[in-house]
Amino acid sequence: MSRIGLMPIAIPEGVEVSVEEGLVRVKGPKGELSEAVHPDINIRIEDGKLFVSRPSDSREHRSLHGLTRALIANMVTGVTKGYERVLEVRGVGYRAQVENGKLVLQVGYSHPVEVTPRPGISFETSQDVNTRQPIIYVRGINKQVVGQQAAEIRKIRKPEPYKGKGIRYQGEHVRMKAGKQGKAAGK
Repeated sequence: MSRIGLMPIAIPEGVEVSVEEGLVRVKGPKGELSEAVHPDINIRIEDGKLFVSRPSDSREHRSLHGLTRALIANMVTGVTKGYERVLEVRGVGYRAQVENGKLVLQVGYSHPVEVTPRPGISFETSQDVNTRQPIIYVRGINKQVVGQQAAEIRKIRKPEPYKGKGIRYQGEHVRMKAGKQGKAAGK
C-alpha cells in the first residue's frame, strides 16, 4: 500500500487547483504550474484537500499513485513557498556574479562561463562571511527545473578530490584523496 499516495494534500489559502482530463493546474501567489497525470489515476478535491487514488493494486498503478501525489504536492509547495538550491564556489580566484539576469562564472578556464537561466529560474550571488568564497542561489517554483539548473551549474566545474576546488552543493561532502608521496629523504 502506498503510504505517500494515501496522504491528502492540504490546499493553502490563495492557491487554486483545477483538475481536468489528464492535467492538473495549480495557481498560487508565486506563479502557475501544470502537470500531465496518467488517465488511470483519480484526483478529487474535498474540503480544501486534494486526494489521489488508484483504480487497482497492479504494480503500475501503485507506482503512479505515490508519484502523482508527490508531483502535485511539490507543485503546491512551489507556488506558495518556491524552491532554492544553494551552491558554493571554492577555489583561489574563482568568482561568480549575476549580470543582466545571467550567471557569469570564472572558475579556472581561459574565459568566463555564462549560464542563461531556464524559464522561471532566477540567480542570486553573495559571499560566505567566513571563507569569502562566492555562494550561488538558484530559485524557482518548479522543483525539477531548479534541481536541473543547479546540476548544470555544478557540472561546469565539479569539485575535484585533491584540493576540493570547484562548484558544490551547500553541505555536500567531497571525499578528499591523498596526493603523491615524495621520495623519502635520505634513501
